[in-house]
Amino acid sequence: MNERLKFQFDIYQRRFKQPLRTSHGLWQVREGIIISLIDNKGNIARGEIAPLPWFGSETMSEASEFCQQLGDAITARDIQKIEDCLPCCQFALESAWLDLKTTPKNDFVDLNYCYLLPAGERALAAWQEIYRTKKNNTFKWKIGVYSLDREIEILQQLVKALPAGVKLRLDANGGYDLTEAKQLLDVTDKLEEIEFIEQLVAPDKFDLMLQLSKEHSTLLALDESVASFRQLQSAHQHRWQGVFVIKAAIMGFPSQILKYCQANSLDLVFSSVFETEVGRNAVLNLARQLHHPRAVGFGLDYFAVS
Repeated sequence: MNERLKFQFDIYQRRFKQPLRTSHGLWQVREGIIISLIDNKGNIARGEIAPLPWFGSETMSEASEFCQQLGDAITARDIQKIEDCLPCCQFALESAWLDLKTTPKNDFVDLNYCYLLPAGERALAAWQEIYRTKKNNTFKWKIGVYSLDREIEILQQLVKALPAGVKLRLDANGGYDLTEAKQLLDVTDKLEEIEFIEQLVAPDKFDLMLQLSKEHSTLLALDESVASFRQLQSAHQHRWQGVFVIKAAIMGFPSQILKYCQANSLDLVFSSVFETEVGRNAVLNLARQLHHPRAVGFGLDYFAVS
């Protein structure tokens, strides 16, 4: 625990191949920090700090300031003392430290992937291109971006076109009010192709999500509502029976996430925050340890950062 590890970090900025349009707005550039830990034998492990401040994580400037004040060395004990207000830093540094102690398997062909589609009518063509090359059976479509009537129209075209057995996840990013949510659910309750809908209403309206989950047959998922580890615990303790979408890279220490999820029967989906390969591998190693059957939300080829 007291071994001093050499610490280095590099800030990156990467532009998406296609800007990502959600109810939060247009996202064009992914910023983050790659950290490196080097032990006294010269072994190197990397971690990624990938902030998502509109989900409640630290900002890039806060993460950068933290890295600068660390200096050029750190111990495992120092890592465990990282404050909860820096969850991305917690995840990155502990992930790298754990990699120094083990030999992670970074081949994830055994996992099923859910592929993200662009918002709006572009999804009608995009799914076909992905399906031809990936042969996957799960897609995710961002909604709450255009008018609800138009998106329902596109949704009905999309599910009609999808091959038998292919499932569709909808992600509203908390973009609907109660009336709109009910209008959409009245449609999806009749569509067997819908696997679940993520975060229909704002993350601070947990009771409303509970109400909707009881009144409708469509399976619902929490996303922004469980962006932190404490929120995950709280939702579970308040008897959420739907899906938990886990963005592990912004949720703190991976050992803490693993221990809690192993101890409780949670319906989990691991989801990306558009990390680079470094953060992606750390999250997928965590997902693999939990052996959950749902497709992981890392099919991001259409938007991948360059």
